[in-house]
Amino acid sequence: MELMVLLNALVTRLLFVLHSLIGVWRVTAVKKEPKYWLLALLNLLLCLETGLTLKFKQGRGYKWFSPAIFLYLICTVPSLWLLEIHHGTQYCGNEPGAVQVNGSNQDFNQSRDSSHGSEGTDHHIIQTAKVFVNQLATICETVWTLALHQTFLLLLVVGRWLLPIGVEITRDQLSQLLLMFVGTAADILEFASETLDIEDVRKNYALINAILAVWTWSMLQFPLDLAVQHIGCKPTASTRRIPSLLLCRYSAELWNIGVSLFIQDGPFFIVRSILMGHFRIFNQMLVFFTAKNILVVTLQLYRLAVITLDFRATILQKSRKGEVSCCPCEPYEASTHATADQDTEMKEFVAFPPKQESQAPSEDQ
Repeated sequence: MELMVLLNALVTRLLFVLHSLIGVWRVTAVKKEPKYWLLALLNLLLCLETGLTLKFKQGRGYKWFSPAIFLYLICTVPSLWLLEIHHGTQYCGNEPGAVQVNGSNQDFNQSRDSSHGSEGTDHHIIQTAKVFVNQLATICETVWTLALHQTFLLLLVVGRWLLPIGVEITRDQLSQLLLMFVGTAADILEFASETLDIEDVRKNYALINAILAVWTWSMLQFPLDLAVQHIGCKPTASTRRIPSLLLCRYSAELWNIGVSLFIQDGPFFIVRSILMGHFRIFNQMLVFFTAKNILVVTLQLYRLAVITLDFRATILQKSRKGEVSCCPCEPYEASTHATADQDTEMKEFVAFPPKQESQAPSEDQ
């Protein structure tokens, strides 16, 4: 096993565990009940996955799916749910977090001066760590929750970048996937923060749960790599059907369209429409992002129509040439088989020359 592969696999999962533990610690501090530390046991699944991946895959990833990212979602999402639902995270008036941080900075400076004058270096480090932890604990709860949301999405992108890739995905595909994840993470963060910050939404417990359910549903696209990988096509009887041919040729594009319509922009549009239509909640940003979702959904449907028409034109073109039995989704393999057939015919031609050429000299004689 390569040293860099092992290092990347372990360091990335360690970051996932640390961030999950911070979320559990924050839930315990907010709820003031030690029983919520049991949420930390979910990280045992990630530890088990690490051992299995190192043993059977030598630390590298799987095809189409990342178990580490999926288990990281399982470890972190419950903590964020509890923080969002907790009544103390609903309001943070007059920004008390900033005031408390300033006061803590004064305590930090005083502790640093006193430790320099009377104690050694070790005691100074301990006192500095205590003051830093106390300073973090006094930050407003809404600031903590938003910071956990932001670092959560950033770690999903950075962690997917650092995780060793398998042989099924190339570096070019990984770079495309990461760029897509950056835009996806920004949209998801905007959806969660913009809708849950509305005061009327915070007064409706069922509405908060519905928004968090849609947010969780949208997060499920991160463990999947189908957006940049094609399924492939084999010329069998099942692949001669039109839906199978369409799927094997445009699998990545169809996955992107499906994610936008059913996992991200479509559900986001439905939630925002309910907020404006049923609950009569209006603000400038809500209207803007609703219009954006409508535009994205419309463009995705237009893209689906273009793909369907292009595929139909390809089928008709091949049917005119008598190539209906050929799979139109892998021209490279078809051309390879054609070249092989031509080479076979050429070898037969050389081994057994035509009779006309052999008889031509006899006629001249």
